[in-house]
Amino acid sequence: MKIEQIYTGCLAQGAYYIESKGEVAIIDPLREVQNYIDKANSDNAKIKYIFETHFHADFVSGHVTLAEKTGAKIVYGPTAKTNFDALIAEDNQVFQLGDITITALHTPGHTMESTCYLLKDKEGKDHAIFSGDTLFLGDVGRPDLAQKGDITEADLAGFLYDSLRNKVMTLADDVIVYPAHGAGSACGKNLSKETVGTIGNQKETNYALRADMSKEEFIKEVTDGLLPPPAYFPLNVKLNKEGYKDIDDVIKTSTKPLSAKEFEFIANETGAIILDVRHQTEFIKGFIPQSIFIGIAGGFAPWVGALIKDINQPILLVSPEGKEEEVITRLSRVGFDNVLGYLEGSFETWQKSGKEIDTLESISAETLANKIENNQPVFDVRKPGEYASEHIEVAESTPLDFLNDHISEFPKKEKFYIHCAGGYRSVIAASILKARGFHNVVDVAGGYGAIKKTEIQRTAAVCPSTLK
Repeated sequence: MKIEQIYTGCLAQGAYYIESKGEVAIIDPLREVQNYIDKANSDNAKIKYIFETHFHADFVSGHVTLAEKTGAKIVYGPTAKTNFDALIAEDNQVFQLGDITITALHTPGHTMESTCYLLKDKEGKDHAIFSGDTLFLGDVGRPDLAQKGDITEADLAGFLYDSLRNKVMTLADDVIVYPAHGAGSACGKNLSKETVGTIGNQKETNYALRADMSKEEFIKEVTDGLLPPPAYFPLNVKLNKEGYKDIDDVIKTSTKPLSAKEFEFIANETGAIILDVRHQTEFIKGFIPQSIFIGIAGGFAPWVGALIKDINQPILLVSPEGKEEEVITRLSRVGFDNVLGYLEGSFETWQKSGKEIDTLESISAETLANKIENNQPVFDVRKPGEYASEHIEVAESTPLDFLNDHISEFPKKEKFYIHCAGGYRSVIAASILKARGFHNVVDVAGGYGAIKKTEIQRTAAVCPSTLK
C-alpha cells in the first residue's frame, strides 16, 4: 500500500495518491492531472477511482479530465448531483482497491454532500481518513459556503457537529487524518500549518472536537467570526458540478506571445485586465499604466479569485520570462481560463517600445515614522484579525479582501500610506488604487514586519487565537 499526499502550497490544498496491488485511487485531484497519470504509470498501476470529498469552492478539481483520460470512475458522496457520469456512493459503501478498502462516510455539514473516505488496510484495520473539508487539523470546514433554500449556516453547523461526533470522533486515536487543506485556506478560520495528523491529536488540540462541547456551543464557535467567502467560490462549485475545458486546451489557447503593439491593441479593444505577476519590487519600479499587480511569488491564485470577481474576465499577462505557462496553469486552477496572451519579453519589451509607464512610490518604515509625526494618514490592508491583534495606533483598517468597501475613505489629493504584513498585499492594493486614479498612494516597504523595528506607536499585541 502506498499513500502519497500531493500538497500544493499556493492553494493550501492536499490531493492524495493511493496505490495497492496495481490499483490506484486519487482523492481531490488538482485540475492538471498528468502528474497522477505519470505516477500510476511508474507504479505499473491503473487509476480505478477518483474520490471527491465534496464540490470544492476554492479550486477547479481535475476529476472530469482525469476520468476522460483514464476511464476511472468519479465517486461522490450521497446527495451529490452532477452533469457528468459519476457514481454517487451510499453511506458506508465500500470500494475495493487492491487488497485494501475505502469506505465512504457521509459527513454533511461543510456542504450537504461532504463525504470522508476511511481507508482500511489489508487486515481490515482502520488506517487513515481522508477528511476533505469536514475535519482540518485545528479546525473544521466553514458551514456557510453552500447554503441553499431553507438551510441556514446554523443548520449546516448542526449537521457538522453530528457528523463529527458520530462518524469521525468514534474512530481510534491512531487513525491518520489527511485533510483537504492546511493554513492559508479560506475554507476554515484556524487551520494548522501541519498537513497530516491523527484523530487522537485532534481530539486533544482541535477546539471543535472538545469532548464536553454541546451542539449549541459548537454552532456558535464554528460560525463566529467568519469572513465573507471570496467571490469566485460559487463559480468554482458550478464548474465542478457541471464540467469544464481540458486544461491542456486552455494552456494551448492562452499561451500566446504578443508584441507591445499587439498587447496594447487587444487591451484597448477588449477591456482586458492587465495582470502583472512579477515580483513586487520589480512592479514598483515600473509597470504598464492601469495594471493590477498580483505576484506569483505570493498567494497568487486565491488573491486573483478574491479580487477579480468574474472568472470569465479577459486577462492579459505581464509575466517573468519563462513563467507564462505556469501562470496560466495556476489561473486555471481557480477557473480563470480567459487569458488572451502575454507580453513577449515581459515589461522590458514595453519599456523599449517607448510606451508610457507608471511607477509606485515606496518608502521605508523609518521614513513612515516621520510622516506619522506630521499626521499623514496610514491604512492597514491586512486581514481584520491581523489588525485586531496588533496595529499602528493611528492606522485605519482597510483589508485588501474588502478594499472596494473602503474606497471612499482614501484621500483624493493628500498623500497617504498603506502597509500589509510584509509588502506583498500593500502593492496589490496600491495597484488597484492607482488604477482607480489614486496616484497619491505610497507603499511602505517591508510592511508591519519592518514597522515593528521602528519607534512608531503601536497597540499592545494580543494573541490572535484569543480574539473573537
